[in-house]
Amino acid sequence: TGHELGHKKEAFDRWMAKIVLAVVGYGHFFIEHNKGHHRDVATPMDPATSRMGENIYKFSTREIPGAFRRAWGLEEQRLSRRGQSVWSFDNEILQPMVITVVLYTLLLAFFGPKMLVFLPIQMAFGWWQLTSANYIEHYGLLHEKMADGRYEHQKPHHSWNSNHIVSNLVLFHLQRHSDH
Repeated sequence: TGHELGHKKEAFDRWMAKIVLAVVGYGHFFIEHNKGHHRDVATPMDPATSRMGENIYKFSTREIPGAFRRAWGLEEQRLSRRGQSVWSFDNEILQPMVITVVLYTLLLAFFGPKMLVFLPIQMAFGWWQLTSANYIEHYGLLHEKMADGRYEHQKPHHSWNSNHIVSNLVLFHLQRHSDH
């Protein structure tokens, strides 16, 4: 849901994406996916594109930290162009991060130390779901590099798709990946 809301243009929907992703501490996905992954998908520059022959475990150790680093760099560039510090509250990585910290603090205060067991588990599960989706949706896909050194434009064959009714309903059309 956070993935799909992050593609919307309305401010309310985009904030809802940040909140949904903040629940699992993965707010940087909002920036990295829309501004990095969509630009570089199926190229060697994209940490969220799985390579042919790469298993999901190796991919996850490259994708998760790579996605955060790229998101931070993209936000740093955006804020620098606006004359703002990367540490300002206009940083769209810090916004969901603050939500995560406040939410987890409230859950710890309300339910006690037992949450120290459950919060990391649900966080890891959420991260694994997003990483698994990235792994499956772009496994082994690669844009052709043109003579001028640039990569060909994104086309439907650069994403895996599934047209099954149940997966459409359950995954909010996520399996129709080339549609977005």
